[in-house]
Amino acid sequence: MKDSTHFDVIVIGSGPGGEGAAMGLAKAGLNVAIIEKESSVGGGCTHWGTIPSKALRHAVSRIIEFNSNPLFCKNNTSLTASFSDILDHAKSVIDKQTRLRQGFYDRNDCALIFGSAQFTGTNSISVAQTDGTFEHYTADKFVIATGSRPYQPDDVDFNHERIYNSDTILSLKHDPRHIIIYGAGVIGCEYASIFRGLGVKTDLINTRDRLLAFLDNETSDALSYHFWNSGVVIRNDETYQKVEGTDDGVIVHLDSGKKMKADCLLYANGRTGNTDKLNLEAAGLTPDSRGQLSVNKHYQTAVEHVYAVGDVIGYPSLASAAYDQGRFVAQAISKGKADNFLIDDIPTGIYTIPEISSVGKTEQELTAAKVPYEVGRASFKHLARAQIAGKDIGSLKILFHRETKQILGIHCFGERAAEIIHIGQAIMEQKGKANTIEYFVNTTFNYPTMAEAFRVAALNGLNRLF
Repeated sequence: MKDSTHFDVIVIGSGPGGEGAAMGLAKAGLNVAIIEKESSVGGGCTHWGTIPSKALRHAVSRIIEFNSNPLFCKNNTSLTASFSDILDHAKSVIDKQTRLRQGFYDRNDCALIFGSAQFTGTNSISVAQTDGTFEHYTADKFVIATGSRPYQPDDVDFNHERIYNSDTILSLKHDPRHIIIYGAGVIGCEYASIFRGLGVKTDLINTRDRLLAFLDNETSDALSYHFWNSGVVIRNDETYQKVEGTDDGVIVHLDSGKKMKADCLLYANGRTGNTDKLNLEAAGLTPDSRGQLSVNKHYQTAVEHVYAVGDVIGYPSLASAAYDQGRFVAQAISKGKADNFLIDDIPTGIYTIPEISSVGKTEQELTAAKVPYEVGRASFKHLARAQIAGKDIGSLKILFHRETKQILGIHCFGERAAEIIHIGQAIMEQKGKANTIEYFVNTTFNYPTMAEAFRVAALNGLNRLF
């Protein structure tokens, strides 16, 4: 008879990393349990991060589209919605995703245990129940996939009703007229787009000298311009000295001597790994100052029977990569080694309005490495499909080697950028001579499509060669 308290592998966390690992292990015939501290599966990705913020963004971009189309808004009619109105849309998407993911565990006979896990030894854990009792389990191997949470500095009062992080902003009850967003990383920029799209006065405080500095400079500049053009006030190179909560809002005192006042503050500057409650010392592990664990190429931690994937191991901190890491760790455990590894060129998808996506090298990187590259560009305003859809803001840029014509990087700014990028990525990942820019000239695209931007950009780039 199967022991209901001992498993081949216990996975802690049911986000993308934990799900990928649990599904791979269950399909390999192992006896697997997954532990989830929340009342439903999906992790931060489904409940507080990727899914709700993208659902919010979609609703806002449709409102903007309607209000900027003269066909719809005759006689000065315009659509309006509050943040709380569109949160309901996000909740319906979260429910669908949760039901879908719950089904995966049920179908694959994977034991699902709800409660907060902590190690009690190298091969044992206890799981705290909501009624205060504990259940005890043992396993031969463990996968830590507990994800990350917003970083909260001690000198900011997150209990104040007008001070939020990127998780708690989803329970915003009032409708602010003015918001300050502290931190202009991916999350800060995405929420700046959402709030500004709803007509909320938005101040974006950037602790660095330019927006999203890891992007190609032209893309970063394009985002800055579009923020400026839509009325977002960006303050670069600023850090807070003090955040003061008041009865009706918040005042941010900056190190530079400036003061800013708004109805509320969204603090979105950094994330930290969810390891502090796991009692890792009992398993022989010590996380770093950001709560993260270091792993080898097979995702093994310093303790060989304990593995870790996803945000809890740091870069690239993407839902898509975490799911792949989970699959690879399942291979490592069931076969002794992973069959695959993460690709070198992981695409970036940033869901601002307009969207941004890139894969491969930036112009700055190629210039610094003295690679003789050339640029091919397509402006969306010249594409028939973009004109039809009224989505003519944006462009596609292909960087390729002057001699070999090999594709080195692709950068896209505009509606559907995160989808469009994958066409170029598919060719870029080909081996041998199949990954050249000439593919786009020699193939036939559907017309009219956004994908056709690749043909336009390729012709533009090849025309520059001499």
